[in-house]
Amino acid sequence: MRKFLGGVAIAALSMSFAAEAFAVEWNVSLWGKRRAFTENVEKLAELVKEKTNGEFTLNLSYGGLSKNRENLDGISIGAFEMAQFCAGYHRDKNPSITVLELPFLGVSSLEQEAKLSMALYNHPAVKKDLARWNATLLMPSPLPQYNIAGVGDAPKTLKDFEGLTVRATGGIGSAMETVGAVPTSMSASEVRQAMDSGVIKAAAFAPHAHMSFGTIENAKWWTTNLNPGAVNCPVVVNTDALEALSEEHREALLGSVDEAIAYYIDFYNNETMKAWWPALEKRGIEQVTFTDEEIANFKKAAADPAAKAWIEENNARGLPAQELYDLITGMIAEGK
Repeated sequence: MRKFLGGVAIAALSMSFAAEAFAVEWNVSLWGKRRAFTENVEKLAELVKEKTNGEFTLNLSYGGLSKNRENLDGISIGAFEMAQFCAGYHRDKNPSITVLELPFLGVSSLEQEAKLSMALYNHPAVKKDLARWNATLLMPSPLPQYNIAGVGDAPKTLKDFEGLTVRATGGIGSAMETVGAVPTSMSASEVRQAMDSGVIKAAAFAPHAHMSFGTIENAKWWTTNLNPGAVNCPVVVNTDALEALSEEHREALLGSVDEAIAYYIDFYNNETMKAWWPALEKRGIEQVTFTDEEIANFKKAAADPAAKAWIEENNARGLPAQELYDLITGMIAEGK
């Protein structure tokens, strides 16, 4: 009997060791706090844990692993296995995906932004670009068109932006320059303090970020229809870590991407935007709407020059820039 019980104990211990051997934990570098912008990663972690009965878990860290502008570097050296970042934070490191940050592309919805992103991420030249950082693009964090919240006198025309210091990255920053604004690039978590201290007078964000990072707490005005573009913020994984996963775990991860994006879009559309308008009204923030003629002039001044410059610059880098630009604008024109 003792021998039998001893055998059972050894077998149970062996099974425990085997379970531990197959358990996988990934560290995920995010920043700020949980918000609409991170709901795709939160949902992904939930789905992966579910599908693998807890054998594969994603440990989400909000600022504990890296600064947001250093997440791609951390992925490259394997400091963590997954991270979220925004292309405009370091355009030289990921030039291929900055095509989606060009101003006035005409993206009409989060659903379209997600489709465009995934099509771009699957392009061979884009995969090669990110491979320099040992990174594999997993999914986007699609954002609506940015608008600007600011302090001081509200701009009544586009000319009123002249000299305005505004936090605006990537193509949005370039667009703001065309109307005389002075764009400044800084991480989202630095913006509230910069506005409070007078370093900047305004910030370009998607609605969730205006709420999450507190820019509307002291803002006096917000533009309703400037819509110069959005930033592209992918979730990437360390390629070596991805390849080291078992087939089951890899399928659990990759097979959960579509559901995670769908959940994110639903959350943004039906939770974040539902809270946005009351948040503006509660604080008495003036809503500034520009004429169709002014918006058309803004687009004419910003869109074509920015696209031309982006194509020339990235052709010189050896990227098929025209092909990438045509891919995106072609899909938009076809309503995809």
